[in-house]
Amino acid sequence: MGYYQFKPDDARNFARFINIPTSEKGDELRFTVCPFCKADARKDKLKFSINLETGAYKCFRASCGAHGHFFQLARQYGFKISDDVERYYNTNFKQYKTYTIKHRESTDPAVRYCASRGISEEVCRKYEITTQKEHDNILVMMFREPKTNEVSFIKYRKTDFNKDVDNNKEWSESNGKAILFGMNHCDPSIDTLVLTEGQMDSLALATAGIPNPVSVPTGANGATWIPHCWDFVKQFKQLVVFGDCEKGHITLVDMVRDRFPDVLVKVVQESDYCGCKDANEILQTYGAEQLRIAVENAQALPVAQVIDYTAVERVNILEMEALPTKISKLDEILTKGFFYGQTILLTGYRGDGKSTLLQQIIARAIDQNVKTFLYSGELPNYVIRNFTDTMLADKHESEIRDDMARVMSEVYRDTLYLYDSSNIEVDEKEDLLVIVERMIKQYGCRFICLDNLMTVLEAVDNDALYRAQSAFIGKLVKIAKAYNVIVVIVAHPRKHASAILKSEFQADDIAGSSDITNKVDVIISYQRCKLDKDGEADDSLREIWVLKNRLTGKLAIGKNAIPVKYEAGTRRITGVEGSFRWRCRWMDVYENNPMLPTNEWSRDYSQTELPF
Repeated sequence: MGYYQFKPDDARNFARFINIPTSEKGDELRFTVCPFCKADARKDKLKFSINLETGAYKCFRASCGAHGHFFQLARQYGFKISDDVERYYNTNFKQYKTYTIKHRESTDPAVRYCASRGISEEVCRKYEITTQKEHDNILVMMFREPKTNEVSFIKYRKTDFNKDVDNNKEWSESNGKAILFGMNHCDPSIDTLVLTEGQMDSLALATAGIPNPVSVPTGANGATWIPHCWDFVKQFKQLVVFGDCEKGHITLVDMVRDRFPDVLVKVVQESDYCGCKDANEILQTYGAEQLRIAVENAQALPVAQVIDYTAVERVNILEMEALPTKISKLDEILTKGFFYGQTILLTGYRGDGKSTLLQQIIARAIDQNVKTFLYSGELPNYVIRNFTDTMLADKHESEIRDDMARVMSEVYRDTLYLYDSSNIEVDEKEDLLVIVERMIKQYGCRFICLDNLMTVLEAVDNDALYRAQSAFIGKLVKIAKAYNVIVVIVAHPRKHASAILKSEFQADDIAGSSDITNKVDVIISYQRCKLDKDGEADDSLREIWVLKNRLTGKLAIGKNAIPVKYEAGTRRITGVEGSFRWRCRWMDVYENNPMLPTNEWSRDYSQTELPF
């Protein structure tokens, strides 16, 4: 698209311009009506959308199929994106004031002022720095076009500015076309263009013999020059930013990086300013040589999310922090359990108990005082409470007395937080990611569990669903790494997978976009086994498959799957050689409570008062 760079607000403003209601789902702006075929979204929901990340638009109606980039959509419907974009693509957008000024000799007052700033007379005269005829204290600087040498912009500077008396230190002629100062003296055959904030700075660089110095016309925050100088800047292989150094921040850097993404941008290092504010001050304080050193030492802006491998700290995997699942063979395959920063996908056939496995891991996590957040799109919160208590109590649900439940409530308070599905006013699909981040930052949750993906995201057609899933998982992966938390997502297999032999289950059988399995770190499948190793029927047998393990590559598939057992009464899962009995920390509180008899689990304590 050349100069134009898409922004999400451009799409939102376009929707208001053509007066079509929209809603946002993930990275999509969805229209209720397609502007091309006028198909109404009320009939089958999604008809037309604009991707808020890429700017691509598409009509999902096969008979229409309109698609392309937002820039083309805007121009087709006469939507003006912004003044500077229109200036770049439409030379007749605005008639600027023209100046018929031929070469103008520098005046003595101008030469003297430049000399006081360390700028040579030769440079002063070359760049035609002069003063107004009636006011020797008003410096005149002319901005000339690089090819025609015509003056497009004139700027004035008060050389004896007094902030207590004068209103402005610098100003410009009205209706001028803002361009870079010094463009007409640049040589495109030299690869580098050096950009400064002030005209005195570019003149200082010219005095130091540095080729191709230019300066912006209206300060660090003025970007009106960019449409007019876009092609000029793009012809240079690299652009060195020599902005003002203000509190450790170099001005102009963010603007140039964002507006010229295809140009190699280098930045003068803060240390080479030697405590000075700008290039002109460096010239006056340390001389021309320091300016040449500063430009020579300029460093390329780092590529976002890229780091030299030697800067990465060496880490022993065995010393990394992890949350053990307490299923010994699974923890062994995964090295230590679930590592913080990982995203884990848990799958399995409907009814085989993958949510039960997740509930047990959650129960073991909160028993280790790991703060946990659980979203369940299928189970009511009271069921989750009952299941969790059952696993922690090592008893059938019917055997858990009120006094036990009260002790568990006190011991595990502020460790497990559940998504409130009873709030029908909240759009969970839009707010869940926000809630996850808040739970991490505000409540300190380090174990995030989402059960399951299909209830989090809804869409009309598979293409939209897969895009939404991919974007959602991608954001969760970023959250896991950014906050060093564990994220577990439950996902169903594809519908056809029920017909596949379980010995052939693969990661590709998981429902949804293939991007899902590509983006996560670990994939685990939990499956029911009909027969034991001797071919006998045993409804308690299960298997855990590790289909993907990005950290070490160690898997458990097919004959190497992890055999486990399930106890229906307590809903507990353990290795075939392990025990269903494990001790939880609430039991110590319960048994050591002087208000209760010790180790008399069969008595009725419903009338006993607890000191909580």
